[in-house]
Amino acid sequence: MALIQLNKKDGSFLCPDCNAPLKREEGGPVQIVNGKVDMDATLPKYVCESCSVFYRELLNSGFFDKFPLQKPKKKLLRTGDIPPMELKRGADGKATCPRCGERMDYVEGQPVRIVDGKPDMENVKDHFNCKECNSVFRRIATTDYFQWSEK
Repeated sequence: MALIQLNKKDGSFLCPDCNAPLKREEGGPVQIVNGKVDMDATLPKYVCESCSVFYRELLNSGFFDKFPLQKPKKKLLRTGDIPPMELKRGADGKATCPRCGERMDYVEGQPVRIVDGKPDMENVKDHFNCKECNSVFRRIATTDYFQWSEK
């Protein structure tokens, strides 16, 4: 844990990495994290959006500790709420994932391979694979429609 003393300019603290003014965010209510009381959430923090970090003062000492800025998790659709849909590859060979909104890779069908003495049928047919939410969308018969599938 390396403590940093932040410089001030025009009444606001500056980011030591990029010299941008830090945005002050007031502390919130006490939170329970992993079954323990988190009092740090009640303290104000100084946020640098461009560096994706925030600083929190340690015991009113004038020294600050640096933390990574948590990105809010995207809400995933439940798999039962995703109807079969037509998915098409864009110019980059990818399509938008209906479950999380990120870009999915297109996997072309390959011949059956033998893995550990058993036939591996997972990549035999064309499908889309999303690395962000670990979803697989497989083609329905010979149509242009794809449906969420278990791996």
